[in-house]
Amino acid sequence: MKGPQLFPPVVYQKPPCPWSARTRWVHARAGQARLQECSPETKTGTLILIQTLWLARSALTALGMLAQLYFKRLPGWWKMLVVAMCMALLACLQAQELQGHVSIILLGATGDLAKKYLWQGLFQLYLDEVGKGYSFSFHGAALTSTKQGQEFIAKVLESLSCPEDMAPGRCAELRGQFQQLSQYRHLRTSEDYMALSKDIEAQLQHKGLQEAGRIFYFSVPPFAYADIARNINSSCRPGPGAWLRVVLEKPFGHDRLSAQQLATELGSFFQEKEMYRVDHYLGKQAVAQILPFRDQNRKALDGLWNRHHVERVEIIMKETVDAEGRTSFYEEYGVIRDVLQNHLTEVLTLVAMELPHNISSSEAVLRHKLQAFRALRGLQKGSAVLGQYQAYSEQVRREQRKPDSFRSLTPTFAGILVHMDNLRWEGVPFLLMSGKALDERVGYVRILFRNQAYCAQNEKRWVADQSQCLPRQIVFYIGHGELGSPAVLVSRNLFRPSLPSKSWKEVEGRPRLHLFGRPLSDYYAYSPVREQDAYSVLISHIFHGRKDSFITTENLLASWVFWTPLLDSLAHEVPRLYPGGAENGHLLDFEFSGTQLRFSQQQLEQLVPGPGSAPKPSDFQVLQAKYRESPLISAWPEELIAKLAEDIEATAVRAVQRFGEFHLALSGGSSPVPLFEQLATRHYGFPWAHTHLWLVDERCVPLRDPESNFQGLQAHLLQHVRVPHYNVHPMPVHLHQRLCAEEDRGAQMYASEISALVTNSSFDLVLLGMGMDGHTASLFPQSPAGLEGTQLVVLTRSPSKPHERMSLSLPLINRAHKVAVLVMGRMKREITMLVVLGGQVAACLSQHLDSLRRQRKRGCGAHGSAWGPGDDFSVSSVGHRGGPTRRCLENALTLLTPSSASPLHPLLDVVS
Repeated sequence: MKGPQLFPPVVYQKPPCPWSARTRWVHARAGQARLQECSPETKTGTLILIQTLWLARSALTALGMLAQLYFKRLPGWWKMLVVAMCMALLACLQAQELQGHVSIILLGATGDLAKKYLWQGLFQLYLDEVGKGYSFSFHGAALTSTKQGQEFIAKVLESLSCPEDMAPGRCAELRGQFQQLSQYRHLRTSEDYMALSKDIEAQLQHKGLQEAGRIFYFSVPPFAYADIARNINSSCRPGPGAWLRVVLEKPFGHDRLSAQQLATELGSFFQEKEMYRVDHYLGKQAVAQILPFRDQNRKALDGLWNRHHVERVEIIMKETVDAEGRTSFYEEYGVIRDVLQNHLTEVLTLVAMELPHNISSSEAVLRHKLQAFRALRGLQKGSAVLGQYQAYSEQVRREQRKPDSFRSLTPTFAGILVHMDNLRWEGVPFLLMSGKALDERVGYVRILFRNQAYCAQNEKRWVADQSQCLPRQIVFYIGHGELGSPAVLVSRNLFRPSLPSKSWKEVEGRPRLHLFGRPLSDYYAYSPVREQDAYSVLISHIFHGRKDSFITTENLLASWVFWTPLLDSLAHEVPRLYPGGAENGHLLDFEFSGTQLRFSQQQLEQLVPGPGSAPKPSDFQVLQAKYRESPLISAWPEELIAKLAEDIEATAVRAVQRFGEFHLALSGGSSPVPLFEQLATRHYGFPWAHTHLWLVDERCVPLRDPESNFQGLQAHLLQHVRVPHYNVHPMPVHLHQRLCAEEDRGAQMYASEISALVTNSSFDLVLLGMGMDGHTASLFPQSPAGLEGTQLVVLTRSPSKPHERMSLSLPLINRAHKVAVLVMGRMKREITMLVVLGGQVAACLSQHLDSLRRQRKRGCGAHGSAWGPGDDFSVSSVGHRGGPTRRCLENALTLLTPSSASPLHPLLDVVS
């Protein structure tokens, strides 16, 4: 039997257009729909609805035929079942196409960011989503008056552009639709927000629409966040069943504390899933490709993406513009907070994080990023180099009306050396660098692989895709520079990469172009098929609820925990001045050794203004004296550390030659860090295989805690030298899930270990420091614990957190063959003078200080100031262009005393 034929309806009468109050008719003939009197957006949506209804009607007809053929003789409930199935199918099709209305409110709609990027990004969202089942309304909001705001918005909307491949007529049509859907309103009070919410609800009710959600984009300063958040939460949330997404722009705080306060405040109004913190770098196409690239080339990269093959990682963002017009912002934040703490650190986590099994899972990606943040090793002052372009201070004085004598310390250039404490990346340097007024505008991530090959043929015969002697690198080229566009570059002697062919294409040959020392032909090079602005990408991700492209509260705070200590330590550092642009030459080149970073080119320092050659640090005499018949040395920090390292190595070599082993007890804190790094990187003859390392004292925290002395020893020394693990003796402060509990007898355990392994419990050398209150080890002036008695190891209490400590006792320290006390830092001048006043060295020190004061009065001081009683052992100096200050002399003393002198008790007596 021949069933009925299926044709599109000749005429279909549709209910009134949902976007209009007037009745309208929809005609369709031979599958061609014609809409009369409907708005442009209505036409698109209604065409989809017609197609959906026709398909549903076709499905109903087909199912009806089946029912007629196969179920003719069955009871009536079968017919009811078929009808119900058809109705469910129709409902599903309609629900799939009509997904609801989205209101997007742009706060700060008349600002610079909105004008340059955000309105264009919203228009791109409309272009991408129109006709896919959503309806939109766009509300520009600001404090500007209604008339001025409307004029501004109208002008911005006229300038919106479409993708190059879109026909001009179609572009004009869609731009017109977007203009009709966009409006400006003045938002200030809670009543204003309530009125906005009522207008949205009235629009939905009038047009018979279901609300899908609301997006509030905060393009406003952070100080306005709290009031706006309060108004949204109390007066402008969407109704039940609709979502809310709140978009926040950086800066997200100034340090860890301010970031925590802001996060807590916002968290009182919004849920974590509702907040989208924007870092626009995550929307840049090359950056957004890092994880997909790693995933799609997982097989090729699995064996390469680790410390055994990666030599270093460079994450760079250079700018040619300066900070003119933005000095008020820049004075508060500087280059580290503006670029490195957010943009470059986010990129670092994408490179370094463990790759989830499913990179499409936002939760998995964010969880692995957080793990990468927590693996970052703490930064020291020596991990950074700072610069400032010469015109910056003058710009600040002019824009902020500062006095002529004002000199800014805000860095406009920074290089940072970062390491990670995990098995994959241990020992691999990550170099982060950004600056203004540099020689080019470019951004890139460069992973440089180790080259362990030797090629017997002449270099001229090396072939790019065959020779393993050529550099091997992967570059995510973020943009600008010589290439001029985003790209992914892979050396041909690595592997041919896989990238999505629909969105990335191979770069056409440019024979004269060289990148990173090699011609472009040496790389497999890919660029996007269609370049997209970062904000357009991120706005699309916000709309679709993709959280992995944004910064969670946990990740934000983890980043600030990492950066805040370095920022605090650099707060008073004077940056190196540079002229700007191509004139910088090699002035900002830097190099690293261990965990230390320094400028490659040392500037000549002029300590005394005037003609002729300037005195250098080596021109100053190193003070040598006696303290209780033992050598006392005061010197430049570099010379002091070098001398002490030599003495320790010589002592170690003699001990190993005589007894076969060397027992060295080390204190914690920041003072010995340069010494540890000196020993690790400069003393290759040190008998580490025969050395036992002990701790003088330890804070009662888990050994993996950043405040642990053992953790500092591990980071700055142990991971760089080959000490057998059984020769390393951390203090047992963490036993039975408790910290320094008397009943766990941790102190007695450590004393027993010392007695068992160290002959006569006499260490070959003990290295001590000194606190600002005069304490050494963890023996404090106000506490008698450990000063006398027979106990070798004691529990003590510090006046500062963490209060509980474990320490070698004074009698045990005095048994050592040698004791070195290293004192460094400007804050320890007064206590050092108290210690040495009892000896002959006082007069010598006084003469030396008088000499330095006279030099400072003659011109050493950068600002012509004289020393007072509270000043430290340091002298400032300036270059002939007002160059950076260099500390001439640290308050650094080394006291080497034999055990018979019992050096420490008098030191404690002096200050108690």
